[in-house]
Amino acid sequence: MKESEIATTPRTFWVLPIIVFSQFAGGSMWFVGNAVVDDLRELLDLSAGAVADISSSVQLGFMAGTLVFSILSIADRFSPSRVFLFSTIAGAVFNIAVIWFGTSLFSVLLLRFMTGFFLAGIYPVGMKIAADWYNKGLGKALGYLVGALVLGKAFPHFIKDITEGLPWQIVLIATSVLAVSGGLSLALIVGDGPYRKKGARFNWTAIPEIFSSKDFRSAAFGYFGHMWELYTFWTFIPLILLTYVQTNGIELAIPHWTFIIIGVGAFACVAGGYLSLRTGSARVAFGMLLTSGICCLISPWLFQLPLIPFLLILLIWGFAVVGDSAQFSAIVAKTAVPMYVGTALTVVNGIGFTITVFSIQFFSLLLESWPPQYLFLLLAIGPLFGLLMFGRLLKRF
Repeated sequence: MKESEIATTPRTFWVLPIIVFSQFAGGSMWFVGNAVVDDLRELLDLSAGAVADISSSVQLGFMAGTLVFSILSIADRFSPSRVFLFSTIAGAVFNIAVIWFGTSLFSVLLLRFMTGFFLAGIYPVGMKIAADWYNKGLGKALGYLVGALVLGKAFPHFIKDITEGLPWQIVLIATSVLAVSGGLSLALIVGDGPYRKKGARFNWTAIPEIFSSKDFRSAAFGYFGHMWELYTFWTFIPLILLTYVQTNGIELAIPHWTFIIIGVGAFACVAGGYLSLRTGSARVAFGMLLTSGICCLISPWLFQLPLIPFLLILLIWGFAVVGDSAQFSAIVAKTAVPMYVGTALTVVNGIGFTITVFSIQFFSLLLESWPPQYLFLLLAIGPLFGLLMFGRLLKRF
């Protein structure tokens, strides 16, 4: 089936919008713990460091999930759309279970860990499904997908903001229902793509074979540098806003602005996808990573700015910090062994999210001795590493 035929059939007209919706819906479970952490801290008498622990538990679960999914080549051996559906249902069960079984910090962390585990069957598998449908223009398609995921991650903060004064459990119920609806939509309407490489079997040597390519390693290492910065920035956006409020003695709707600063990244992913059609995915990724790295370097001076410039720079940071993610994934998919594209995306995501755990916990520990104003300078380590490792691909992708 040619791509031109795919684009004009009635059924496939809805392919990308449904995949985008499903990715948004599944991703909405990611930052639920961050959105309700204040309620959990009050209910369970948790410490101030609970936000980092809850964020890290999801990342650790995702890491464990990607390890299992990649070693067993789940997305390549089985129907990706069915894997996606199963993962949304299982993730939703553990997500909503916090309402009844989240009676201690340990139980909350365990349930968030399991939610993260099944997110490994949503995020990279959704990209695998897109790669199976779009042989060309993958950077554009993944731009929409990662943009949807970003918006999904911001969505719990939006729900929390518009339901202020209502029970915090609404956030968990809404995201769980949304996730399952996304899984059902993708499995029942979209299914598996025509470019799917069938017949990949379990192979212990798959991961070493994938990393044997120098181009693949460059793309992966660029992505790893990007991940050092991304989730730590997202996790501590409320802290950045709170520090500014305390420093300048003003009022600011922190959940509202957290949603906007994270959510603006969705537009960056889509814009980057279109721009990649003209300039290539590598140039888009390099430019975004460079911009967010500059934001890291100037972060100590942000807190001295008037409110409007302060928010404007945070919006630029929120735009650039994730605008490269889809393009890194597109190049990872293009440089991977064709039989193991799903496994390659899954294992690279797993390593990337392992890095986020170390980054989040490292910054949480530094908070005990470092002033928050200077903390985010260290985020620049990731973009610098990524730019150095990724630069060789600029002329090729």
